[in-house]
Amino acid sequence: MGLLSVHGVSLSFGGEPLLDQVDLNIEEGDRICLVGRNGTGKSSLLKLLHGDIEPDEGEIRFSKNCRIAYLPQVVPADMSGLVADVVAHGPFKTQHSDAHSDSDGHQIVGRIISHLGLNPHDDCAVLSGGQKRRVLLACALAREPDILLLDEPTNHLDIDSICWMESFLLRHCKTLLFVTHDRAFLRRIANRIIDLDRGKLASWACDYDTFLQRKANLIHEENVYRKIFDKKLAKEEAWIRQGIKARRTRDEGRVRALMAMREERRARRYAEGQARLNLQQGELSGRKVITVKDLSFAYPEQPPLIEHFSTRIMRGDRIGVIGPNGSGKTTLLKLLTAQLTPTQGDLIMGTKLELAYFDQHRAQLNDNATVAENAGQGMESVTIDGKPRHIISYLQDFLFTPDRAKSPVSVLSGGERNRLLLAMLFAKPSNLLVMDEPTNDLDVETLELLEEQLSAYSGTVLMVSHDRAFLDNVLTSVFVMQGNGVVGEYVGGYDDWIKERAKTQPARNKKPAGSTKKGNRKTAAFGFKQNRELNALPRKIEKIEAQQEALHQKMAAPDYFRTPPDQISADREETDRLTAELEATYERWEELEALRDG
Repeated sequence: MGLLSVHGVSLSFGGEPLLDQVDLNIEEGDRICLVGRNGTGKSSLLKLLHGDIEPDEGEIRFSKNCRIAYLPQVVPADMSGLVADVVAHGPFKTQHSDAHSDSDGHQIVGRIISHLGLNPHDDCAVLSGGQKRRVLLACALAREPDILLLDEPTNHLDIDSICWMESFLLRHCKTLLFVTHDRAFLRRIANRIIDLDRGKLASWACDYDTFLQRKANLIHEENVYRKIFDKKLAKEEAWIRQGIKARRTRDEGRVRALMAMREERRARRYAEGQARLNLQQGELSGRKVITVKDLSFAYPEQPPLIEHFSTRIMRGDRIGVIGPNGSGKTTLLKLLTAQLTPTQGDLIMGTKLELAYFDQHRAQLNDNATVAENAGQGMESVTIDGKPRHIISYLQDFLFTPDRAKSPVSVLSGGERNRLLLAMLFAKPSNLLVMDEPTNDLDVETLELLEEQLSAYSGTVLMVSHDRAFLDNVLTSVFVMQGNGVVGEYVGGYDDWIKERAKTQPARNKKPAGSTKKGNRKTAAFGFKQNRELNALPRKIEKIEAQQEALHQKMAAPDYFRTPPDQISADREETDRLTAELEATYERWEELEALRDG
């Protein structure tokens, strides 16, 4: 047996089972992504494995002393206590083992808190929802579990934090089972795919792109089989209605076969339909959509978020705003759409603009009203492509059944809330679409449909997103919040910006021109100097980690809050410097090992 095994487990909350006699084995070293449509039971399976809920039948077995940590999708309402204490001891139980002692876990706790941008002395009770989720992620990572369960770990994290988490997981977590909509994260982390489809689990020992190809082939084969089966069943039904002329053994066997076919047909489960997104386009706006001249903005008694920013946004541009959390991305969107007044500079809005705004906090949704009442704004129909459609029919395009459409918004999942907001947004004709974190909680199929709609949209798109694949597939350019009020503008998507940034940064260990005897002669791939540098790196890493440990102990002291603010700021800067130096050292280690083994 591996670390964990599931045998014949079923789970249902009424209606068709979410899990129907499923089996699963998790071996050490598996980095498994659990994929499936929204509402198919992925989060429920993680809760089963963590012991939060019990299966209706079947059993779950763990290897001896197996330790499991779990990052839930929903933040507990009663989180409280200092961040450092909560991360060290956890707000929820760790299955099958106690948490690490302070002496064992202090160093990794401090490092994780620092990397996730958390203040160890903040009270969790007053943190925002996104910050609380970071604390939960830190709790799960700090347990150093044998199996780490992660439910949408990238939600509410900025791109830098996501990239750091990818590197951390690959280096320090051998075995993972995670659910995510972030395709870039999935592609880098997963070495195995588990597909949850209509209550059954299927294991695919391959990367995500290979899985997509094989799953498409499997669906095609299933559809071909069902067409042949249905034709044969229709033929047998026609025969039975003619009456059996003789009670022959052959006829009795044929009747029994027909009964079996009827049962197979009755037990058939169909895949959930695909959302049908249709973005309503308004009349063409003016060619110049937004013109910005020397724009600056700062909140009272705060350093400036944006300084001396100038740009021109033209019709058809699809622009993404990227940067760390708290850098002012949402603020920039509000400035560009005249929802905030700049402290300096001019903003000129173009002509014939029809604005539609997707709010990451979903403030447009009324939790006390039903899904249909929200989507129809109290009306029973909406106008789509110039024709009226009943609101229930329209919501079915967004995968809301008639019963679900009559449910209050307060009971919806995160993915359902996002789909409802998209339904409200797409029912309104627009030529300027502003979207703040539209990808959170959406399944991959819906994300891909949204990409298609935005790519075909004739209007202008401004968006904030931390989904790198989504940004690359949709954008024509990016605004990058570079710190100290600087907003950079680059052509292309996220990967294009990364390549452009790499060109402007000095390459490490690059020899000056003319250092070789011949300009076209290659430097030796791995020689004495490189070998000596490689052998010295472990001691360098130990030294950096010792410095980090001393600094973390200093910052974790009970009376540290009495330290002067200037010193606290200096300590945080030193923590960031050491972290960057450690990451660079690890990267250099990997480069040298690749040269040695190449």
